[in-house]
Amino acid sequence: MKAVVMAGGEGTRLRPMTSSMPKPLLPVANRPIMEHVLRLLKRHGLTETVVTVQFLASLVKNYFGDGEELGMELTYANEEKPLGTAGSVKNAEEALKDDAFLVISGDALTDFDLTELINFHKEKGALVTVCLTRVPNPLEFGITIVDEEGKVERFLEKPTWGQVFSDTVNTGIYVMEPEVFDYVEADVPVDWSGDVFPQLMKEGKPIYGFVAEGYWEDVGTHESYGKAQADVLEGKVDVELDGFEISPGVWVAEGAEVHPDAVLRGPLYIGDYAKVEANVEIREHTVVGSNVVVKDGAFLHKAVVHDNVYIGQHSNLRGCVVGKNTDIMRAARIEDGAVIGDECLVGEESIIQGNVRVYPFKTIEAGAFVNTSVIWESRGQAHLFGARGVSGILNVEITPELAVRLAGAYATTLKKGSTVTTARDHSRGARALKRAVISALQTSAIDVRDLENVPLPVARQQTARGSAGGIMIRTTPGVPDSVDIMFFDGEGADLSQGSQRKLDRVYARQEYRRAFPGEIGDLHFPSSVFDSYTGSLLRNVDTSGIAESGLKVVVDASNGSAGLVLPSLLGKLGVDALTINPGLDESRPTETADARRAGLVRLGEIVASARAAFGVRFDPVGERLSLVDEKGRIVEDDRALLVMLDLVAAERRSGRVALPVTTTRIAEQVAAYHGTQVDWTTTSPDDLTRVGRGESTIFGGDGRGGFIVPEFSSVFDGTAAFVRLIGLVARTQLTLSQIDARIPRAHVQRRDLATPWAVKGLVMRRVVEEAGDRSVDTTDGVRVVEADGRWVLVLPDPAEAVTHLWAEGPDDASAQALLDEWAAVVDSAGR
Repeated sequence: MKAVVMAGGEGTRLRPMTSSMPKPLLPVANRPIMEHVLRLLKRHGLTETVVTVQFLASLVKNYFGDGEELGMELTYANEEKPLGTAGSVKNAEEALKDDAFLVISGDALTDFDLTELINFHKEKGALVTVCLTRVPNPLEFGITIVDEEGKVERFLEKPTWGQVFSDTVNTGIYVMEPEVFDYVEADVPVDWSGDVFPQLMKEGKPIYGFVAEGYWEDVGTHESYGKAQADVLEGKVDVELDGFEISPGVWVAEGAEVHPDAVLRGPLYIGDYAKVEANVEIREHTVVGSNVVVKDGAFLHKAVVHDNVYIGQHSNLRGCVVGKNTDIMRAARIEDGAVIGDECLVGEESIIQGNVRVYPFKTIEAGAFVNTSVIWESRGQAHLFGARGVSGILNVEITPELAVRLAGAYATTLKKGSTVTTARDHSRGARALKRAVISALQTSAIDVRDLENVPLPVARQQTARGSAGGIMIRTTPGVPDSVDIMFFDGEGADLSQGSQRKLDRVYARQEYRRAFPGEIGDLHFPSSVFDSYTGSLLRNVDTSGIAESGLKVVVDASNGSAGLVLPSLLGKLGVDALTINPGLDESRPTETADARRAGLVRLGEIVASARAAFGVRFDPVGERLSLVDEKGRIVEDDRALLVMLDLVAAERRSGRVALPVTTTRIAEQVAAYHGTQVDWTTTSPDDLTRVGRGESTIFGGDGRGGFIVPEFSSVFDGTAAFVRLIGLVARTQLTLSQIDARIPRAHVQRRDLATPWAVKGLVMRRVVEEAGDRSVDTTDGVRVVEADGRWVLVLPDPAEAVTHLWAEGPDDASAQALLDEWAAVVDSAGR
């Protein structure tokens, strides 16, 4: 006997899950509903099966193919238009006309004994046998009454409670003889219960009802979909589960990684090659799909998560469904009954309330509170570029495919035959992405100079030597899971805002240039890169007095690429240097704030015991520098900026200094004391770079370890800052603690507030209105200056749904009070 699986329905009540996926492919316990149905058919010997398809038919065909993997023979009958339950089977008449056949829905979960049903049909000599079951709520189904012999006496489709005369309902499973096709008109919509069966009964044809024992659930609503998952996990339905039951009710499939510190409270299911990190709690009736990543501290309860989903740290998912390829970012919360479609992005700290529907390919911005369904609206990423280039989680937000498209867009903004310099840090992720970038550049008619693993300042300097631009890929500072793709202009600086917008436009339109045969770009590997860098550095930065000073310094390379330059540099400087952590460590391409702090404490201990003049610690890519004084005390980054400023200004006695508007105004006092002037810039590195190129600029810095040495480069360079600092200390004959002691204390407080994108403009207007007659500076954001000199800066983040606030006063309490006052303004405007 053959079977017919009806798999053509749209499943409109299950949207948005069925917006981009046919209902039969919806996973139950990580396996499509229709696969459960096909396995049931096979268990009862029904291996020859015709599948009727219509909505998103190609997805069903591509998934199941000819059925070989299941040990079955599948053929397909495609409906050009919806033909109803009977019409779709009539469409497959050619394959079914020779013998009795069984009809079953591809989107109902059951474990009925089909063999018993078929035997009943044969015993009764029926033309049609309807498989029935008893349910507590028959309103959504067709009610059927049978007599003592099992013959059907009456049908009623989807009754009201006033019409209910039985709890025995039609499951949509039938055994039929081919003669039934005589009662179905071809190529028009026809239903079994509404059209065919009443006609058969009118003519007295033998229609029987078989009341089956077992499980049956018509997965037609979000509630029944969740119930089906729970019932499978509870063992209420006899279906096969892949994987191993590692403890009662806890199923883990092949290749899944579950950290020993994760808490699993079954029944639950974790799919193949999923990764569950420490401190995760997964509770009952949760299904985690294949290749899902659940990050540290996340909580899942009665959640159904489809394949390839990323669930960020401390996210909270309760009673919800999350579609495939969706990213749930840090601390997001999704409440009971919510459904997130395929390929969505749910931003950090956003809240999606219960029963909200988010349709596929939508973005929920960070910090958003969503209490209505998101159907038509779609906010793609407003800007590719953040503060560090294009940044995101490796293989979640930043994938090889994205890297190829970005590099192709960048190449399209350059002339054919141009040269681009590429570089990376020492992480494996950056290495893999750089290879993708190089391929995209070459196939866009761009020659590539690949520096491989070098410090970021070296990559910038080499880019400035004849390249049209550069691309550096590094691990995001402090975020081991993320990467930054940084784009440089022809001078090695970050792309200007205008160039970023141009790249944005090309990327958004996907108007990539491709090379013709013969135009494919070449690939070169420059030699003597480090010697070239150190030679240029020592020629341009004043090193007089260093050799004679007898200074001893301790240098911490942080197991990063900064250590690659030090051997050729320290020997030529003639300084007594102790280098620690010089080797590359691929497992630690960046460091957390705590690890950085611990490293500085250790550096301080070594400096004090070695009686060195000071200690420096590079970040892993050699861009930034942290200081420890001769007593082993950490010089905080904001103080280090003032110390360097004081040293430079005292020696130069004229010129201009580039500092972002977030810097303490103590810097203005230090600069003025030595006859120099501050140029206030935006917080954008490319703006600091622009000012750093000025002929009169003698110094620049951002208060976060980034220093500009204009006589050598207009970009942040930790190694250049180190060389300059040695020369300054050697010539001034003062210790870092002495310099620090003569600079007044600053009292700057900072706070970040979540602000939805839609109200950022309103927030800034409200800040200006609240400022009233007070002095307002709009260099970057809005800086409001009080009459007594206290100031607050309100700055919307360009890439995230966040507003940053800084406040400075004569003491911490005053600064904190000012910050509280303006935070309340921002918060009220953002509600």
